[in-house]
Amino acid sequence: SLLVLVLMATGLVATHARQDAKPEAKPDAKKWDVADPTGPTTPLAFDTSEGTWMNVDVSPDGTQVVFDLLGDVYLMPIAGGTAPVRRLTSGPVFDMQPRFSPDGKRIAITSDRDGLWNIWTMDLDGKDARQISRERRWFVNSPTWSPDGRYIYARRHFVKERSLGAGEIWMYHSAGPGDGLQVTERTGWQKDAGEPDISPDGGTLYYSKDVTPGQTFEYNKDPNGTIYAIIRRDLTTGRERRAVSVQGGSVTPQVSPDGRSLA
Repeated sequence: SLLVLVLMATGLVATHARQDAKPEAKPDAKKWDVADPTGPTTPLAFDTSEGTWMNVDVSPDGTQVVFDLLGDVYLMPIAGGTAPVRRLTSGPVFDMQPRFSPDGKRIAITSDRDGLWNIWTMDLDGKDARQISRERRWFVNSPTWSPDGRYIYARRHFVKERSLGAGEIWMYHSAGPGDGLQVTERTGWQKDAGEPDISPDGGTLYYSKDVTPGQTFEYNKDPNGTIYAIIRRDLTTGRERRAVSVQGGSVTPQVSPDGRSLA
C-alpha cells in the first residue's frame, strides 16, 4: 500500500496509464484560403464605364490593353469598339498592377491570393497562375519585366514605423517561386522608393525615390521643392544618378520602346 501511495504521489501510475491510452485523433486543419468566404456573403453585380486608381499596360504588339478595376484584371482591344471586355480574374482575391511580358504571352500582377501581397503571373486567359515572389512578412508590388522575360523586378515594401513605409527594388526569376535578389537598398524605414522600369537593352533600372532630406517622413513638405526624383541605376556597375529632378517631383518612370525617351 505504501508503494502504491508513493507511485501515485509522484505521478508515475498516472503517467503509465496515459502511455497505455491511445492518443485522440485530431481533425485535419483546412488550409486557409483568401478566396473562401468566412461567413454569409451576397454577390453583387453592376455595370460601370469608369474607375479610379486604375493601372494600365499595352501589349507588345500594340493591339490590347490590360487594366485593373476594383481588384480584378480585364483585357480589351486597344481600338475599343463593341468588342466585350474580357475579365481575367474575379472573386475576393485582390489583383492589380498588370504588366505584359515582352513576348505578350503572360501578364504579371500584384495579388494577395496567397494571403500577402506578392507577384504572380498568368496567361492571357487568366489561367495557369504561378507565384513568383514568396514574401511572408513584407509586401511585394509594382512588377516590371526584364526585356528578355527571364526576370521580374518589383518593389519590396517595408512597413514598420509608418504606413507609407520604405521601399527597395528586388529581382525575381520569372519561373518562380523564389526569394529574389536585392538590387537597391532602402534608406531607413520611412523614405519610400519604388515603381521600377527597365531599359530595352536591360542594362538600366529607373525608379522613383523620396529624395527629401532626413530619415523621417513629414507631411509638410515644400511643394515647390523636389520631393520625388527619378533615379537611373546602371545594373552592371551599380552606380546611380538622378535622371529626372524637377520642381515638385516626378514619379512612375516608363522607358519608351526605343530607349530614347522617358515618360
